[in-house]
Amino acid sequence: MAQDVLDEVWRSHWGRLLGQLVRRFGRPDLVEDALADAFAEAAAQWPTGGVPENPAGWVRTVAHRRVVDALRREGTARAKARLLADDGGPPAGPDPSVPGGDVDDRLPLLFMATHPALAEEVRPALALRFVLGVPTADIARLFLVPQATMAARLTRARRRLTTSGIPFVVPDPGVWPERLDDVARAIYLAFTAGYAPAGGDAVVRVAESGEAVRLAELAAELLPGQPVLEALASLLRLQHARRDARVTATGGPALLAGQDRTRWRRDEIDGGLRRLTALSPTSGLAEELRLQALVAAFHDTAPSHAATDWAAIARTYARLEELTGSPVVRLNRAVAVGEVAGPMAGLAVLRAATDRLPGHHRVALVRAELLRRDGQLALAAAAYDDAVAACPDGAERQHIVEQRASLGLGGVPGG
Repeated sequence: MAQDVLDEVWRSHWGRLLGQLVRRFGRPDLVEDALADAFAEAAAQWPTGGVPENPAGWVRTVAHRRVVDALRREGTARAKARLLADDGGPPAGPDPSVPGGDVDDRLPLLFMATHPALAEEVRPALALRFVLGVPTADIARLFLVPQATMAARLTRARRRLTTSGIPFVVPDPGVWPERLDDVARAIYLAFTAGYAPAGGDAVVRVAESGEAVRLAELAAELLPGQPVLEALASLLRLQHARRDARVTATGGPALLAGQDRTRWRRDEIDGGLRRLTALSPTSGLAEELRLQALVAAFHDTAPSHAATDWAAIARTYARLEELTGSPVVRLNRAVAVGEVAGPMAGLAVLRAATDRLPGHHRVALVRAELLRRDGQLALAAAAYDDAVAACPDGAERQHIVEQRASLGLGGVPGG
């Protein structure tokens, strides 16, 4: 019982509590540690002492006092005298008496965590930690680094926030287009880290990627009507809805063609489609994400792999490639063209991606699959060999080895 309440407080109130404390003290480096310590103290006391009447208020009060103690230890009590007055409990919600206090405190936290003054690689991790309270160990798993490494990165980022004077505010609307792109890129990076892990045994880190989906939808809720955030939330929900079917019984990746579509979460697909159909064509990152969401929607609404509207997907990828110039988009377009016009047409599209992504295992893998479909098994085997050689150890590499072995030509590498 006590643990359930504590879990709910963490999930529902972490960002708000952290924001209230950062607004009061302006010290994210001290506040984040103090709040984590307060939750640890609750975990120790509540099971035996009982759950307090106002659990979130209890946690905030303990965290508040811990920040005060930390400031006193720094010898800054006199300078911080105004801040040290304990108000005896948290406000129930946003505080209009404080400048900017009518804004949900999670929103300035999100802008703070994704500020361009921070290293790009730490922004998604800090956003997950600050806004949602995702444990450092889970974030480390998501980004495939040791927990100590991720803890050090987050510590450096918090110190950077303090020393650089990055404000705890919602930016002026005049700079929203640029800043919202920063927010969207950070969240998308967190999501893709779970769905395209660079090595390791896990094919998909579902729980950690799910936190990125939750953050995307929260951002869209906090800043309604922003196309880049709506497109991001739609895209991630449409892709995440297939999570239960992405892994085989043996732990390998389940390709789209072989996934059990009855395991796709139709209620989530419907939610993603509602967001998507409300969007109009636009430009920039918002349009990139909208087009990617459109591709995901074509897949999610098809009754089978064969019945997928591959021609529409190929056209969408062509528009996306024109917008981005991305060789990875060209790679995906090659797959779609291969489905529409045959494997040789797909291989023709693939050549440009090969030139721009030399040695990439996914290029070799797509080439192998297209050659296999065309009946050129010896060339397909050679392409599989190239893919195995270039792919990091892990579940994906093992899957490629198995695909190569299924040709029945012998000489299977690795495994």
